[in-house]
Amino acid sequence: MKKASGPLAKRAISRRSLLKGGAAVAASTAVTGFPMVWAQALKDVTINHTGMSYSTIADIAKQASKDLGFKVEMTVVDHPGLTNRMINDPKSIDVADMEIWQNKLVVPQGATQAVEIAKIKNWGDLTPLFTQGKFAGKDVSTQGDSPFEFMYRDAKDAKAFTKAPTAWASFCPGVYNADTLGIRPDLVGREITSWGDLLAPEFKGKAAIQNIPTIGIMDAIMAMEAAGIVKYGDKGNPTKEELDKTISELIKLKKAGHFRALWNTFDESVNLMAAGEVVIQSMWSPAVTAVQSQGKKCTYQPLKEGYRGWGNGLGLMAHLDGLKLDAAYEYLNWYNSGWVGGFIAKQGYYSSNPKTAMANLSENERGFFYEGKAATADISSPTGQKTNSAGDKRDGGSYEERFSKVGVWNNLMDEAEFLFAKWNEFSAA
Repeated sequence: MKKASGPLAKRAISRRSLLKGGAAVAASTAVTGFPMVWAQALKDVTINHTGMSYSTIADIAKQASKDLGFKVEMTVVDHPGLTNRMINDPKSIDVADMEIWQNKLVVPQGATQAVEIAKIKNWGDLTPLFTQGKFAGKDVSTQGDSPFEFMYRDAKDAKAFTKAPTAWASFCPGVYNADTLGIRPDLVGREITSWGDLLAPEFKGKAAIQNIPTIGIMDAIMAMEAAGIVKYGDKGNPTKEELDKTISELIKLKKAGHFRALWNTFDESVNLMAAGEVVIQSMWSPAVTAVQSQGKKCTYQPLKEGYRGWGNGLGLMAHLDGLKLDAAYEYLNWYNSGWVGGFIAKQGYYSSNPKTAMANLSENERGFFYEGKAATADISSPTGQKTNSAGDKRDGGSYEERFSKVGVWNNLMDEAEFLFAKWNEFSAA
């Protein structure tokens, strides 16, 4: 791996040591005069991290600001809002916390600059799921928009992706997960083994699906194929005909009262499940955790067809330069250095640097969240609420088990405009 060059190389002493004012800093400042000037100037910098609610969390900004010595602010938007701001108001963002597929929209527009890999201190430790397109020594599924397909560019200002690794990354890998259906095991009345169970007649009026077209359609596709209703050539990039059939079937189900709700927000999904109004639905891992923290049984159910994978990357906006760009790189390096990894593990998410994430968990938490082991003591959410008891195992098993079973990735399909139009018909039906 290359050594860092430019301003980062000059800062051989860590920023944290600089701000603590240790003897080594005093010696360095006496020789060059640079580090302390840089540190003092940096205190006036603010980095705006903008993204979706599941990863753009005030607690992360607070800890980053404390550790780095400059201000990090979080701005929460939805998927369309983030894409719109990156293209139409790019200077309102510094670090864009975007899903992988959003790179397909913003990179050709020149909205982000590529990340210089030499400046990412732990790049070699980041998951090969992103950096090599492999996991546990095997190629990952390429149905949908898998991270590796959009990982690299050949220059800082390149507007296209390369098929092989280069010195420039489209983004710095962030959080990711393998999603499935959430269920109330105490209320479903039978074993749930397939995505097709989302559409089973006995769950009429007690099922829900997320009302986010690009993600909700993937849950619907997994369910439709599993139930034998629609067959897809590529679930990650369906044809117009396949989409038309899928939405038509969804509309029939909705009109027949199958769906209790089409939820739009995290909180809606939590409330539906916690109240028992819904017993099987599209769900996100932190929402399952939130239901469990209310003392309700909720399972993120492993299914025989596999998981729907997704990933986020931290993109550097094109306007960043000078001191603010230096600060953004410091933030990227901090983000995967461990604290965030430990925090998001308790939501059920994974860090792009599993090594540092696991180092920031207790032995009990590490065993539960990453290793597929039974908890030896209670497990708590990031805010300290109990989610699991001693003896419980994480749904789906270990990190390796879960990500070895990803069947399709979140994506922006070729027929996206057609999808949005048809989804609006479904939502309004």
